Amino acid sequence: MRFLSQTLARVKPSPTIAITGRAQELTAEGRDVITLSAGEPDFDTPEHIREAAKAAIDAGRTRYTAVDGIPELKRAVCEKFARENGLDYEPAQVSIGTGGKQILYNALMATLNPGDEVIIPAPYWVSYPDMVLLAGGTPVIVAASMQDGYRIAPDQLEAAITPRTKWVILNSPSNPSGAGYGADHMRALTEVLMRHPQVWVLTDDIYEHLVFDDFRFVTPAQIEPGLKGRTLTMNGVSKAYAMTGWRIGYGAGPVELIRAMAKLQSQSTSNPCSISQYAALAALTGSQDYIATSRAAFQRRRDLVVAALNACPGISCPVPQGAFYVYPSIRELIGRTSAGGTVIADDEAFATALLNETGVAVVFGAAFGLSPHFRFSYAASDEVLADACARIRRFCEGMR
Repeated sequence: MRFLSQTLARVKPSPTIAITGRAQELTAEGRDVITLSAGEPDFDTPEHIREAAKAAIDAGRTRYTAVDGIPELKRAVCEKFARENGLDYEPAQVSIGTGGKQILYNALMATLNPGDEVIIPAPYWVSYPDMVLLAGGTPVIVAASMQDGYRIAPDQLEAAITPRTKWVILNSPSNPSGAGYGADHMRALTEVLMRHPQVWVLTDDIYEHLVFDDFRFVTPAQIEPGLKGRTLTMNGVSKAYAMTGWRIGYGAGPVELIRAMAKLQSQSTSNPCSISQYAALAALTGSQDYIATSRAAFQRRRDLVVAALNACPGISCPVPQGAFYVYPSIRELIGRTSAGGTVIADDEAFATALLNETGVAVVFGAAFGLSPHFRFSYAASDEVLADACARIRRFCEGMR
């Protein structure tokens, strides 16, 4: 009898975690490694949030809470959606999870049956397809090119929808590309979705506050209120408030879906960490000054990285609208050979050779469903980024 579940065979380990692990191994060996593969801010959690967590501990708020979140945090989430997105929700329509990933996972596990399809634009966050597969569904990948700003067009969405389509996942600004769907782009997609009432919308808004220049964030139910009854709007505190390790995400949607997600959560993790919930409450209700400060730093870093990478032979790097990643093309480098003797057959070979020969860890594009590219996280100091870009330039210049 086979010991491991057949379900496990449908999925693969996270490539970003694998690359980060390899970078840590090289560091332990004494190598000078710059790790730009992880997706988390390099800033400390704001002080007032940390103080709220300490106060919660001192007040003895260390016991079980309601399975899907304390009432105070649910109300704060409702107020956030009303204040920033023009969306009206009641606490019964809100779920608090152990990170945004659990909100997405719970929604898919609670709704997908074998044969159900989920449309996922590429490049995509690495976990979307595997979560769909774990839930028994079928990922349907729709590729968006660099020339189209890494955004899918309405006719692509229309063509991907079938009678089996249950969800479409929209992530703006995007991990890995930083591409954002502005109001016009989003409206064009919602017009398609309004013609297909069986399709639900799962929107990943985790990078909402990390937007640059004149880009304005919008979420689907805000653009088309007619979709609100079949939309799960997901967000969290990890990126906006530098709280990745606190593991708090939240989502809002129809009561029936939220109840189903709570039922699933009650038999898996139960409630998110009580202390983290009170910290998240402080994040949503306290001073928002940190957001503007971090956004300015990330925009400066973006400009530094885009200019430096575009100066590297064979690399083409578009300007992202948000998040803290760039997703350059290395099409001109495919088939060449690195100074260390590695043939750059694909973007995985590029990333492997770059790490081994220069100590710079990035994630290859195939992990995100669109090649030949790589993801470079600029959640690091200006000095570290400048050093990394200089190493990448020397690596490219050394190719033959």
